[in-house]
Amino acid sequence: MRNAFAAEMADLAEADQRIVLMSGDIGNRLFDRFKNCYPKRFLNCGVAEANMVSMAAGMAMCGFRPVAYTIASFMTSRCFEQIRVDLCYHNVPVVIVGVGAGLSYAANGPTHHSCEDVAILRALPHITVICPADPIETRLALKAALANDGPCYIRLGKKGEPNLHGNIPEFLIGKGIVVHRGSGVCLLGTGTILPVAVEAAERLGKDGIRPEVVSLHTVKPLDEELLFDVFSRFEVVVTVEEHSVIGGLGSAVAEWIADHPFLKGRLYRIGTADRFIHEAGGQEHARKHFGLTPEAIAQKVTSWVRGGAVEVK
Repeated sequence: MRNAFAAEMADLAEADQRIVLMSGDIGNRLFDRFKNCYPKRFLNCGVAEANMVSMAAGMAMCGFRPVAYTIASFMTSRCFEQIRVDLCYHNVPVVIVGVGAGLSYAANGPTHHSCEDVAILRALPHITVICPADPIETRLALKAALANDGPCYIRLGKKGEPNLHGNIPEFLIGKGIVVHRGSGVCLLGTGTILPVAVEAAERLGKDGIRPEVVSLHTVKPLDEELLFDVFSRFEVVVTVEEHSVIGGLGSAVAEWIADHPFLKGRLYRIGTADRFIHEAGGQEHARKHFGLTPEAIAQKVTSWVRGGAVEVK
């Protein structure tokens, strides 16, 4: 995903001289093409992420379109005050990009885990929150974010994420993408966990349960038209995210349901538990710890579907 992001940055900067790329002292080789082509529009802001956000706000007020990039936990929780006051309060068009979101940097320990970023940012007025699922969505999300008039957060994985899509006919902020059609149960996934949800759906298919899988890439604003459709057609709806079950996509959908109590679908949430992980290991180990594997997801969905006596066709 980060390679796709770097390539798209260079492509978009060629067409728009207002675009400036700011880095929190990471991705230096990653952005070689951008730096070689536009050396005056690349700023290494050092290990001073909060200052980077404030600089980006000032540049946006001067007519530039800055994109600030660093590790997700440092981009969000470390800079929360600057995002709140400098970006959101003034509603300026700055794109902040958090790389290695969720458990991507699991081996580096809890300082580098980012399972609260969506929760804290979506509470802020004006900000848009996008969690692309693959490299294709990453490139399209960046283009859409730069065309947006307010602050935007893009939540990326690290590297090696597979492409889930062939050609996406249209990518719009606030509009989900149906990956697979199904019946009986719907999996609403967001971000880099979506390939795991797709694999879980394939496992469920072998047991006669054929879920619909949706990439709900925009957590704020939600795709309300899609949600109305999903909760009117499916008895069981499951949100899947590599983020805390508190405050992320599952919470956003639950809040939306609270305002529409007439809907028939039952909501279940899958995400990281309300605790830190105190074990060493990579992303796959951390996902297994939190039950974010295809096997664990399929097992949970099976119990919810069969326990709820959902008709599966």
